[in-house]
Amino acid sequence: MTQRYRLRLHTGAVLGALRAAEVRGLRLAAEHVLQVSNERVPIEEGTLERSGVATVDEASLTAAVSYETPYAVRQHEDLTARHDPGRRSKYLESAATDEADSAAQILAAQVRRALRG
Repeated sequence: MTQRYRLRLHTGAVLGALRAAEVRGLRLAAEHVLQVSNERVPIEEGTLERSGVATVDEASLTAAVSYETPYAVRQHEDLTARHDPGRRSKYLESAATDEADSAAQILAAQVRRALRG
């Protein structure tokens, strides 16, 4: 006796869940980098630190971390500036470099969670 089975795979739902997980992972990873960068950003009154934002472009699946003050680039690039202990130039670049593996793990965890569900 032969038995037949029919299997239907709803790839649209799977791909939608995966895409949502990628966006969520990118957002969490960018927020992580922002948090680490905020621990390094030069601080006088806290304006530069408070101007930091993490954004995600869902269409292109890219994330960005930026600071939105007129002097953010100058503070980031001026290697001769003196800062309080633990604060420094290249605050965003160093955070992005140092936390690249952690950011990748955060993203991967979200994707794994979606694939399990």
